[in-house]
Amino acid sequence: MFGINGGEFLVLALLAVIVIGPERLPAYARQLREWVIKGRTFVRQGKETLRAEVGEDVDWSQLDPRQYDPRRIVREALMEPEPRPAAATTAPPATPAAPAPFDPDAT
Repeated sequence: MFGINGGEFLVLALLAVIVIGPERLPAYARQLREWVIKGRTFVRQGKETLRAEVGEDVDWSQLDPRQYDPRRIVREALMEPEPRPAAATTAPPATPAAPAPFDPDAT
């Protein structure tokens, strides 16, 4: 669970018995049990509330925060093909015989 094998767990248990003492160890174990039960209840109620308010048809992959990794975003931006420029539209040439528009009030 926490990357602890059996031997390391026995060393930690022995250390707890030595530091806490055999007379206070049952009280601490009982308190730890209550915290674990409260934690499970809290998580279960949170899941039920979320399911009741959001519903069952939520795509959780869209809400995954790992998709916002800046390295991945930059990598995908560099790997996508470069967009082709749009065809340039040219205006028809101005007629040289017509005078340029002039507004005397604009000065």
